[in-house]
Amino acid sequence: MAAYLQWRRFVFFDRETVREPAGPDGASAKPFALPPGIAVCDSGRGSLVFGDILSHIWFLPRSLQLSSFQAYKLRVTHLYQLKQHSILVSIGEDEEGINPLVKVWNLEKRDGGNPLCTRIFPAIPGNKPTVVSCLTVHENLNFMAIGFADGSVVLTKGDITRDRHSKTQILHEGSYPVTGLAFRQSGKTTHLFVVTTENIQSYMLSVKDYPHLELDTHGCGLRCSSLSDPSQDLQFIVAGNECVYLYQPDERGPCFAFEGQKLIVHWYRGYLIIVSKDRKTSPKSEFAGNEAQNSDKQVLNIYDLCNKFIAYSSIFDDIVDVLAEWGSLYVLTRDGKIHALQEKDTQTKLEACKFMLFRKNLFEMAINLAKSHHLDSDGLSEIFRQYGDHLYNKGNHDGAIQQYIRTIGKLEPSYVIRKFLDAQRIHNLTAYLQMLHLQSLANADHTTLLLNCYTKLKDSSKLEEFIKTSESEVHFDVETAIKVLRQAGYHSHAVYLAEKHEHHEWYLKIQLEDIKNYQEALHYIGKLPFEQAESNMKRYGKILMHHVPNETTELLKILCTDYRPSGVNEGPGMLEGKKANSEEFIPVFANNSRELKAFLEHMTEVQADSPQGVYDTLLELRLQNWAHEQDEQIKEKLHNEALTLLKSGRFKTVFDKALVLCQMHNFKDGVLYLYEQGKLFQQIMHYHMQNEQYKKVIEVCELYGDQEACLWEQALGYFARKEENCKEYIAAVLKHIENKNLMPPLLVVQTLAHNSTATLSVIKDYLVNKLQKQSRQIEQDEQRIQKYREETTRIRQEIEELKASPKIFQKTKCSICTSALELPSVHFLCGHSFHQHCFESYSESDSECPTCMPENRKVMDMIRAQEQKRDLHDQFQHQLKCSNDGFSVVADYFGRGVFNKLTLITDLPSGKTATTIEAGLQRELLIHTKRST
Repeated sequence: MAAYLQWRRFVFFDRETVREPAGPDGASAKPFALPPGIAVCDSGRGSLVFGDILSHIWFLPRSLQLSSFQAYKLRVTHLYQLKQHSILVSIGEDEEGINPLVKVWNLEKRDGGNPLCTRIFPAIPGNKPTVVSCLTVHENLNFMAIGFADGSVVLTKGDITRDRHSKTQILHEGSYPVTGLAFRQSGKTTHLFVVTTENIQSYMLSVKDYPHLELDTHGCGLRCSSLSDPSQDLQFIVAGNECVYLYQPDERGPCFAFEGQKLIVHWYRGYLIIVSKDRKTSPKSEFAGNEAQNSDKQVLNIYDLCNKFIAYSSIFDDIVDVLAEWGSLYVLTRDGKIHALQEKDTQTKLEACKFMLFRKNLFEMAINLAKSHHLDSDGLSEIFRQYGDHLYNKGNHDGAIQQYIRTIGKLEPSYVIRKFLDAQRIHNLTAYLQMLHLQSLANADHTTLLLNCYTKLKDSSKLEEFIKTSESEVHFDVETAIKVLRQAGYHSHAVYLAEKHEHHEWYLKIQLEDIKNYQEALHYIGKLPFEQAESNMKRYGKILMHHVPNETTELLKILCTDYRPSGVNEGPGMLEGKKANSEEFIPVFANNSRELKAFLEHMTEVQADSPQGVYDTLLELRLQNWAHEQDEQIKEKLHNEALTLLKSGRFKTVFDKALVLCQMHNFKDGVLYLYEQGKLFQQIMHYHMQNEQYKKVIEVCELYGDQEACLWEQALGYFARKEENCKEYIAAVLKHIENKNLMPPLLVVQTLAHNSTATLSVIKDYLVNKLQKQSRQIEQDEQRIQKYREETTRIRQEIEELKASPKIFQKTKCSICTSALELPSVHFLCGHSFHQHCFESYSESDSECPTCMPENRKVMDMIRAQEQKRDLHDQFQHQLKCSNDGFSVVADYFGRGVFNKLTLITDLPSGKTATTIEAGLQRELLIHTKRST
């Protein structure tokens, strides 16, 4: 029970008297006056409705233009205006005596200018006429209840606007007058509260037979009951002289000790309105003595039951009723005046009371008041902050942090954090930071601070609860949390977070650097997608190879051939395997040559197109093993493996690199093989020369001498420089030089002159044979010279004859068609004759013989070619160097005119006959010379 004397009083309503509209002259309007004799009133549908003792019903709209119609012949006793329908229910009398009539009016329809009366029926419980005490109608128009002074309640069920669609029955009978009725609708359940002067009952109308329950054994007077709105859970309010009680359909709720004789009770927008008699006056009652004399002073109080304060309180003279319409309260007094109570806006109310509440530290009331008036979140946050500051200054840190938590999202977190860091109230700070994370408003610094709080408090359970939330409930920066946990030594928690949220790098870093669980780290990499597995093996491969070499090697084999994450079910929808570049993982095997060899050999076996670097590294590795091996059998095996790899054909593009590797490790078979593949025959011979393998030198010359003739010359020079007795080898070389005519004799003699052990007998046969060959060559050359001289003499004679003697043409047949010559004919100095028509048909030039022209052209082409090749010195030098007989090359070029300037005389323009004849003679001479040779 709450004593209202302790409740704070505020003035949340402005009071003013309703006045008539101002006239055209602008004079001040006088107070609005109701017609006399008002007995009952109600409101709804935009009007205030009044019933008077003269049988009229009045309507007062917001424009204050009164209108009325006569509803009864004698008087109106009760009115009920529905809020959701334009239906008005009235009870009155048409004749003297106790004959109350119920009339249902449709205000939207008219009958002769008046509202349409859709139904009339007598309000009599059974056959006993009695006075009607109260009336209520359900908003769904399916229920209407009438209470009587004899304790009866009549219920009308069905369409209350029509006689034939409704049924009337006596719901309740008792000994005490019925003073209040109210329908309560909750979902599909309908209850009817019935209050008398002595008890309160609840009827369930949604169930057959209408079961009822007595809620209390005391009642109230007329107009001292009402039904609250949903803010108070639609409770039935009953105001007694000592207390105000609230009821649910099945039980009594809270009560409030509002003393004083209650006259009127209403509910308005979360407020309880009570009109009570001033204590200085004496009562005069009808049933419970609740109506006052006309001269009585009455107090109107407006209570806020939720926040427990009085929103308004004022004294009026003889209140008839309190109505609610147009967003305001209207108090009707017996003198015909209407007083409007306009509720202040929320901001004004809060500003009016905030100072007082804050000054008296009534923060809870201020908060409840702000909430009930739907203050925005910024305003509420400010109240929470001030409340928190107040509690903090008082030393109530637990209470303060709860208020600060309510400011999250509005108040800067650093404001709160600084306070509790200074006070060393870590558990309070932890609570605040937890809520900050739950609302997803924490940043990385807040996460760091919260985790540090957990670690300092050593609250492992809270720490685990914080990090082991589901994916959808993560309210912190995971990477920051991992860093903090790792730094604090909570490695298992950090690993859990990293694995759960797929921070692979952090997971591996903690496992390898902190926990040293290399096996688990390797297993984790094997479950990662290809790209991440590849990058992490490049990063951590060396560490893993050092500690778990075999398992790491196996994973690398899979990664570079056909990688699929472990744990993925195989099936038709499985992704195709991927493979990494095996060459990129070779540095991982530093200081692990055995595993490297296994890895490289595996790659070359299963993947023939492995990168070149794989084969290069494998060759180097095999050569190293071969070079350092002491066991002869194993060394031979390694020798064969290295040579087999060289012969695999994988080193054609990296010939120089393979050669350098073989030379570095003194792998002579490999060096010789590569020399042979690279056609480096001189290097092969020099290699044998360096090792003084004379037979091998001769073999190399015999094998490759045809491809590179200078090998024999080099061999001769090599043996010539040896002081040992190399006559056998020199003889073999000289024999081949002689057969192939590779060197001039003089050069041979000069070469062998450097050998002190080589006597004349070594080259005797060579020199004799060479001199004999030269003698035979001289004889042949002399014969050829003699022949050329004779030919030259003959040609000169022919030329002289052509110059000095006439030429007789004795041909009788055409050289083309072989028919007898007929005039006109064409004759040439060469002796050929043609019919003119044959000559014109076959000749390409008028000045050339068609028969001799092909041969002449060959000669001319040779002359031109010689002319073009005169300056080809590079070609001359090359032929001179490579020829077995350099003198013949020089003679050939001398004959071509390389060493003298040749002037070729061609045809000249017509008009110069003498020179033309000379040119013709020269051309004939050249042609004849070529034909003779």
